[in-house]
Amino acid sequence: MSLAAKAAAIELAGVKNSVKNKALAAVAETLKAQSREIAAANEKDLAAAKKGNLAGPLLKRLKFDEAKIADVCAGIESLIRLEDPVGKILAATELDAGLELYKVSCPIGVIGVVFESRPDALVQISTLCLKSGNAVLLKGGSEAENTNTILAECIRAASEKAGLPSGWLQLLHTRQDVAEMLRLDECIDLIVPRGSNQFVRYIMENTNIPVLGHADGVCHVYVDGEAEVDMAVRIAVDSKCQYVAVCNAAETLLVDEKIAAKFLPAMKEAFDEEGVELRGCERTRAIVDVNVATELDWRAEYLDKILAVRVVGGVSEAIGHINEYGSGHTDAIVTANRQTAERFMEMVDSAGVFWNASTRFSDGYRYGLGAEVGISTNKIHARGPVGLEGLVIYKWKLFGSGQVVADYSGQEGRKFRHKKLR
Repeated sequence: MSLAAKAAAIELAGVKNSVKNKALAAVAETLKAQSREIAAANEKDLAAAKKGNLAGPLLKRLKFDEAKIADVCAGIESLIRLEDPVGKILAATELDAGLELYKVSCPIGVIGVVFESRPDALVQISTLCLKSGNAVLLKGGSEAENTNTILAECIRAASEKAGLPSGWLQLLHTRQDVAEMLRLDECIDLIVPRGSNQFVRYIMENTNIPVLGHADGVCHVYVDGEAEVDMAVRIAVDSKCQYVAVCNAAETLLVDEKIAAKFLPAMKEAFDEEGVELRGCERTRAIVDVNVATELDWRAEYLDKILAVRVVGGVSEAIGHINEYGSGHTDAIVTANRQTAERFMEMVDSAGVFWNASTRFSDGYRYGLGAEVGISTNKIHARGPVGLEGLVIYKWKLFGSGQVVADYSGQEGRKFRHKKLR
């Protein structure tokens, strides 16, 4: 499968944007046409998952009904409208007359993605890889086996009929497949794991293939002493409750001691209405009646209606807490003070730092990246939501007219111009 993907990747790198967009349009049309069959396959997965007592948050991720199909098709249509990320001239230099060097974007090659129980992730990942000219090996959660199988077949058939090379998309089915994939460093160029901290660390420790991803989504909202209370409550509730089972949902709320007495009662009332369990530090519990937070809560990614709350002595303590306990994913400050906000955004070491906005905005689709294959907390070529630009690398193209290095060697050799062309 990886050899087939590698062969397809070579061809796919040269496919024109018009053909890729035609394939994407065909995929969207096929998904719409097959929506009933896809939803029926998903119902089988949901029934089996409920029988197996799959956790509530995972059940929410697993559900893929006709409304979700419409959402992913809208994402594909937005992807079609984006520029081709391949073949862009990133830099150009004239080394000498008739000797020009270009830095040009190109696909990474073959990407292996292991993701959680979200069938929509399969559609997003595969179509992003298609648009960026990459072949892909996909392994979804076993809970979504029926849904993933029909989705992969729809995408493969529609795209190949539209002109893409056969074999560009491969679906893996077992854990043994994943273990074998991790050993294929000669065929696979990048691994993107999406799952628990333990799982991501396992991937990183058991492959020589470069790994792009994040282990945790421990996101924070810090309510500064100069925050507007109603705004802060609204942002905190959206960050936690808009969709609790995702990596960009807030897990810890930090509150400046200057505003705690005013903010915490309003915050508690709002979260009580949402059915959220609050776990607070001693200073929090002195103001509102909530459960006790322990040291483990500051590092917890609940993915559920649970929120840890801590009163801090100002922005410096909030920054220190986030940099110690956070996962480098997304963190937000609510304040009316621009200077405080800019300090927070400069000093918090995360892929996303927001001012007066919900952490839930940390998303490839909302950023205009055409969805995402995942969110990276790495400090390599891609950080934050990894969309099209994170799925391309670059190569150097040198256009000459017979030059050799000997011409530029020694005291009498020619001199380089190094003139920037763009």
